[in-house]
This record gives sequence, structure tokens and C-alpha cells, in this order.
Amino acid sequence: MSFAVIGVNHKNCPAPVRERVTFTQSKVLEGLNELKNQGIEEVVILSTCNRSEIYIEDSEIETAVQKVIAFYKAYFIRNQEDKGKQSEDERCLQDYLFVERDEAAIRHLFRVAIGLDSIVLGEDQILGQVKKAHSDAMEQSASGKVLNKIFREAISLGKKVKHKVKISEHPLSISHIAIKFLKQKQGTLKGKKGLMIGLGQMNELTIKYLIEEELEGIYVTNRSHGKVVTFSEIYPEVIPVEYEKRYEVLDQMDFVISATASPHTILTYECMPHLHKPLDIMDIAMPRDVDQRIDDLPMASVYHVDHLKKISEENSAMRTFLAEQAEIYIDEAVEKLMKWIEQLELQEVVQGLDAYCGEIKEHTIKFLNKKLKTPIEEETLELIMTETLKRCIRTPIVKLMAMEKGEREGYAKVLNELFENSKQD
Repeated sequence: MSFAVIGVNHKNCPAPVRERVTFTQSKVLEGLNELKNQGIEEVVILSTCNRSEIYIEDSEIETAVQKVIAFYKAYFIRNQEDKGKQSEDERCLQDYLFVERDEAAIRHLFRVAIGLDSIVLGEDQILGQVKKAHSDAMEQSASGKVLNKIFREAISLGKKVKHKVKISEHPLSISHIAIKFLKQKQGTLKGKKGLMIGLGQMNELTIKYLIEEELEGIYVTNRSHGKVVTFSEIYPEVIPVEYEKRYEVLDQMDFVISATASPHTILTYECMPHLHKPLDIMDIAMPRDVDQRIDDLPMASVYHVDHLKKISEENSAMRTFLAEQAEIYIDEAVEKLMKWIEQLELQEVVQGLDAYCGEIKEHTIKFLNKKLKTPIEEETLELIMTETLKRCIRTPIVKLMAMEKGEREGYAKVLNELFENSKQD
């Protein structure tokens, strides 16, 4: 049994490459089924604006890792409009893909769930995204005994650290950082007009932050206009805009924040109106919502999540201190989980020994009952045999558990082969 994570994230991969291996909800489900059909035993896909990571468990882990890498390459090419660049793109993706195995992979997942691996150190939206990724995998029967345990431990640890260390207590989510970024660009947001495109969880949080900035108007558009109208009834500061009219209001805006789940660009260069004043467009979606060519227009400036790193770093001094405390909890959780995995690996050996002892006991009791002139009561005989055979295998099992992993795996393999051969004899 081995565990691995393969993928790309904001640390090692630029947005133009990262967005081509981002999964929409429907693509997550398709990907889980495709990888399962390729024979990978357990799979979870975690895809956010900052990362695309596939977690796997498989007895033939190196073969499974290569299958995932091949899957990423094929998926990357499918999302490339210029098919003539395939070979170049494959090499490009290969340069950015990372692979972590076993304990390092578990530690990586734990750090992700806590928010230590995010652009915004300690951001707490990622915990919900980890839960959703695991839930999706379970619904597709892609996550089994091992990944279920690992992800549940990661989620539990995330909650524990949030409560104990309070690393997410200060509002430094992507939404908050995006607003701070725009304030730096514009001096102030008070009295300004802003357009929100999309009404998912991230944008709802963004709107709540914007209300505190005392804008002249918070305009919101979404494919489902009814959702915006309902939201405006709760927050009267919100001004609904029909999705089809989003371009018509751009020239009135000072800034735009877009975060939809659309797999396609929703602000295109060709449809942009003539702008009479500067417009800052913050694209925090992945794949990106905004055509990058819009940045070439005289009055438009386009930014995306990678532009937020500097502000995140400037605001993370306290969180860095708290992160050091969080690492202590990670160390404890990794050690505990590794012990569980070791015990799980030994179960096959122990079960094999138990089964072998059971066969000996059954044959011996039958033999003795035939040979003894005064048969011993069967219940007593079974008790004696069970205890005797347990003593025979107890010492080897204890010694096996005390060995280092590599040595233990070798001995476990030999024991399995020896006792399997003994059963055949």
C-alpha cells in the first residue's frame, strides 16, 4: 500500500499552465471515473484556483503515478486550443508537475488542508474545498479505506488547528487580499463603483467585505439572475445587473472582480466597450474568466491571483509565527497516521498467519478426536489449540512490527510467500 500526490500549484506553476489542468465540477467526476477505469485503486482530485492535485493510493504506486502523469498530459492537450503546440506543451507541463509519495504526500495534504500551502497563509476556504474533493470521490466510489482515513484525518486536523492556533482568525482570504490589492491601486474604494461577476461562495464573501468599504454601488451579475435578485433582498447595497448586459455597465465601473466556475472566458477582448476612465479588473477564477488581451486596452488593467502574492507575503508575518505552531500539530498527526498505515500493512500478514493457524487447529482437532481413546471435550481442545498457536505467531508479529519499514516489508513478503506455499502443501 502506497500513497502519492501528483499535480501543479501556485508555488511551482504559472497561471497560464495551471488553468489548463483545472477541473470544473463535471470534469472532476469524469476524471475520477477515468482514473478508476485505468485501474488506479483509490483517487481524489483537488482542484482550486491555486492548485490541481490528484491524490492516489495503489499497491503498484509507481505504475499508478505514471498513469496520472499521462492523464494530466492528455487533459492538458485537450484544453489547448493550438493543437500544433502539443509537444512543446507536454514538455512545459512535465516541468511543472510535482510528485510526493507516502509520508511526504500525507504531510503535503495536511499542510494544504490547514492553509499553510496557500497563497494566503492560513486561508480557511481550502478546508471546505478539501472536504468537497473527498466527498466527490466517495460519491464516485473512487476513495476507499486508505484515502478515506487520510482525508478525514486532514479535515479533522484542519479544524483542530483552526480552533487551537486560530491561524485563520484574521480575514486574509483571497477575497480580502483582492480587495486590499484594489485599494492599493485606487487609493480608496469609498465612493467607487464595482462590478462583481459570479455569485459563488468566494464572491459572496467578497461582497460582504466590499459593503464595509462604503462603495457608491456594488453591482452584481450572474448567469442565474434570480440568485442575484434574492441576494439583493438580503443585502440592499447590491444592485443586480442582467448577465447579458454586463458589458454595458463596464464603462461606469472603477473596478471588476470576477470569480465564476465557467470553463470559458466570460469577458472577451472583442466584446469590450470603449472605456472613458481607468478600469481595474481582478480575475480570481481558475480557469481565468478574463481575456488577458483586455490588459492591452488603453484604460484597462487585468490582474489575477498570482498578482496577490506580494500582498499576501506582506501580511503573513504573524501567520508565519502561527504556522510554526501548526507544524507541531502536523508532526503529531503524521506520526499517528503513519502508525495506522504500518498496522494496515501488517494486517495482511497477520490475517494470513491467523488463517494458517486456523487450518492447523481444524485438522489437529479432527485428528486427535479420532486417535484418542477418551476424546477431550471439543470446546476445551479448541481453546488449548487456539492459545498454543497464538503463542507460536506472537513473537514473529511483535518483531515484525518493531522493524524499520523497508526491512519489515521484505520480511512480510517472505512470510506471505512461505505460508502461502505451506497452505498449498
